[in-house]
Amino acid sequence: MSSSAVRPTPRPLNFWVCLGVPAVAAIILMLLELTSLDMDLAKLFYDPVAGNFIGRHSYFLETIVHDRAKQVVIAFSVFAILAFIGSFFMDRLKPFKRELGCLVLSLALATSFVTPMKAVTAVQCPWSLEQFGGHETYSELLSPRPHTEKPGRCWPGGHAATGFTLFALFFVLRDRRPRLARQAFVFAFALGSVFSISRMMQGAHFFSHNVWTAIFCWLICLGSYYYILYRPASKAERVAQAERVSA
Repeated sequence: MSSSAVRPTPRPLNFWVCLGVPAVAAIILMLLELTSLDMDLAKLFYDPVAGNFIGRHSYFLETIVHDRAKQVVIAFSVFAILAFIGSFFMDRLKPFKRELGCLVLSLALATSFVTPMKAVTAVQCPWSLEQFGGHETYSELLSPRPHTEKPGRCWPGGHAATGFTLFALFFVLRDRRPRLARQAFVFAFALGSVFSISRMMQGAHFFSHNVWTAIFCWLICLGSYYYILYRPASKAERVAQAERVSA
């Protein structure tokens, strides 16, 4: 973020794009429930000869991409919390108090919603299903769950949320550093996608689980930004600013 102590005027927010794209994606996901796309994609990562997913016991995917990468994001979150606390006492950080608060809130909400929703939805992981060597019965997201002694805990995707939660950086940076904000968006999307594909290779999630996760993380970060940082200038203020620039 810029070292300027002056809080910038928020750039216009196109709600048709920010809300419309996730809404369209959600509708498409609902329609895809009528197809076998999730199952077909999962089969690409399943080895019927070995009777397991190709990445199920991969050291790289489990230890590096899952455990270590998650620890890095957690460390970043802890750093953000410390910076936010420091903004109450350190003059250098005080101008960025609201941005840091927005960042911390976004990171917290975009990761904490996952576990409760997993418990409520009880969706099974691919590796638990009969089609992939398990013992559980597949059911669509909005279908009743077959009786089981081991309810699923696989929707939405927890590891995907670890990456997509960094959408928060895009919103925190968009007013002070637009170019850096766009780079942060690409990074968050790429990281969340890598995490998503890695877990699909391990049989932990279907494709749709991760896309739903990205939608939820985006909307949470957008909402946090809107209520904490987004204070668009009035028409009179915009006109006055334009006159000052042209003077």
